[in-house]
Amino acid sequence: MKKTIILMLISLFSGTQLFAQQKTTGKAVISTPGMHCENCKERVEAFLGRMYGVTSVKADYKKKTVTVTWLTDRTDIEQIKTAIANRGYDADDVEAEETMVKRLPPACRKQPKPSVAVDSAKAQAD
Repeated sequence: MKKTIILMLISLFSGTQLFAQQKTTGKAVISTPGMHCENCKERVEAFLGRMYGVTSVKADYKKKTVTVTWLTDRTDIEQIKTAIANRGYDADDVEAEETMVKRLPPACRKQPKPSVAVDSAKAQAD
C-alpha cells in the first residue's frame, strides 16, 4: 500500500515538472530607425535585457534593427515595441515618446527628416 502511494506521488510530481518546463518563445526583428550609434545600441540592449520575459536582445545600429526573443507567457511583441518607444526610439509602427527623445544625448536623438526647400523666386516664376 505504501509503495503504491509513493509511486503515485512520484508520478504526479514528475508529470507537473514536465509541464512546467514547456515554455514557448517568440522572436521578432523590430525596425528602429532612430538608432544612430553604439550608445543607442547599448541603451536599447540594456533596457530590453532587463524587461520581464525577454530572453535575448541583439541590436544593430548599422541595420537599424533589434532582434528580440521573449517568453510568450510573460510578454508580447507590442509590449516590447512600446518599451522601445518609451525609451525614446521608434519601433516599427510605434512612435517614440517625445519626452524621452528629449532626454537622449544629442547624438542619439531623432534626426529631422530632410525637407525640400522650394526657391520662392522659382515658384513664383512658374
